[in-house]
Amino acid sequence: MPIYIIAFILGSLIGSFLNVCIYRMPRDLSIIAPASRCPACNIPIRPYDNIPILSYIFLGGKCRVCGAGISPRYPFVEFLNAALYALVFWRFGFGWHLPVYCIFCSALVVIIFIDLDFQIIPDRITLPGIVIGLIAGSFLLPDPFMRYDLLGFQSSIAGFLTGGGLFYAVAVLSRGGMGGGDIKMMAMVGSLMGWKSVLMTTFFGSLTGAVVGIFLMVLKGKGRKTKIPFGPFLALGTLITLFYGQEILTWYLAGRFP
Repeated sequence: MPIYIIAFILGSLIGSFLNVCIYRMPRDLSIIAPASRCPACNIPIRPYDNIPILSYIFLGGKCRVCGAGISPRYPFVEFLNAALYALVFWRFGFGWHLPVYCIFCSALVVIIFIDLDFQIIPDRITLPGIVIGLIAGSFLLPDPFMRYDLLGFQSSIAGFLTGGGLFYAVAVLSRGGMGGGDIKMMAMVGSLMGWKSVLMTTFFGSLTGAVVGIFLMVLKGKGRKTKIPFGPFLALGTLITLFYGQEILTWYLAGRFP
């Protein structure tokens, strides 16, 4: 149990940095300097007011200096990343794959919120992610569907080509209905998790996207032509596949072949 608490705390600290990335990356600002500051009064945030999750609670969701409201998204991102780190420790245990999966989950969190706000997926995340994915997938990472076997170079390359190629084909056939950021994101996912993960991620991403789209049309009055970013749903499908892909595939095959 203590290791999960440590993982949660580490994840929340990294989550605080992810909030900086989410705000600054799409605005082409440095994620290193200057230090975090209140967006309303521009006063630097004191270290004791920048404790993940807890500072938001103690301050009542307001800036100590000017009293401006702080978005609840900030503690939510910190909590989400903390929970994902704890889940990574629980599902995969110690090993060289551990930091890779933690970084991967953090990258997905950043992608979700930037795509929600700006309908873009930054190349600064996906392009290095593809390179790291090909290296780590070839030598460090287990196959999500066969946990005791390494993914391997061939599967990593196949995943990269499947993820990038499949979504590039969709973009061409839909005449721009799929963005370049989604293509590069799925190339990254495939390089880290293999071609089978690309297919399962695509299925769950499409399923959740369709459910949310129907919900928005029925209850929120959104039209069919309303643009909904696909990246967050692909990220959700990726996380489902990463943590439970093996169990889902086993359950599915058991149901089809009793």
